[in-house]
Amino acid sequence: MEAPLSSHRPSEPVRPLPKDPVYRVSPRHLAGDDGALAERVGETLAGLGWWVWPTARDSLLYVSPDGQCGAEWLLASYPFELGGLPVAWQVSARSETGSVMVEWNAYFTVGVPPEPLTDFLLALDARTAPSVGFDGPEVVLDELGTRGWFRDADRLHTTAFDPGFSASVSLEPLPPLVQDGDPRPDQVGWQAWADLGFGDPYLWCASFSSSVPHDLAAVFASSAASPAPVMRRTLPARTADRLSIVRCD
Repeated sequence: MEAPLSSHRPSEPVRPLPKDPVYRVSPRHLAGDDGALAERVGETLAGLGWWVWPTARDSLLYVSPDGQCGAEWLLASYPFELGGLPVAWQVSARSETGSVMVEWNAYFTVGVPPEPLTDFLLALDARTAPSVGFDGPEVVLDELGTRGWFRDADRLHTTAFDPGFSASVSLEPLPPLVQDGDPRPDQVGWQAWADLGFGDPYLWCASFSSSVPHDLAAVFASSAASPAPVMRRTLPARTADRLSIVRCD
């Protein structure tokens, strides 16, 4: 399968569940963002003590206490698309406080389940050197393997799929407009996405530029592949028949 992140496809509609009930749903990568991606991520960042202020382009910018990391809610400014979906969050890191050079960026569209994104941010916040990584790309695929995902037989060292063929994580050339601090051409980075079949609109996409430490990308991938149910009040309309749903009364 080729990386889908430069194509253009319509956004995934959201179907409300009954007004009051809360549901435990799995698999996580098909559970949607519950219509609360901004709130869930913002609450996590506020709990970590990140500063926040509105910007001139109608976005919300969060900055870590040490000034090395940033996370911006971009949906109102609609900067660009991945897989036909608008980018909602951009996360970035610098090598040191006050540096004007951003070392890497990660981008997440609408529909991304909040849990892997918040786990990614928690892992980023815990690092003293957010731009330094010591693990190779195998750490991402190894983490997915422990979750029951399998490697593409034709791309054993770069690509893994979930057992239901509805999500993939792959080391690919960077999509257009994905920026990295390494100026060399032909850079590759981890790309992740979920869909229901070849040619169907994507449910969500995530793009990690080439300098994102592999172990940080592995945190996102492992969380997205987690079998643990997540709590939801709304579900993406097209995935309900593929979800295990338990009503919590």
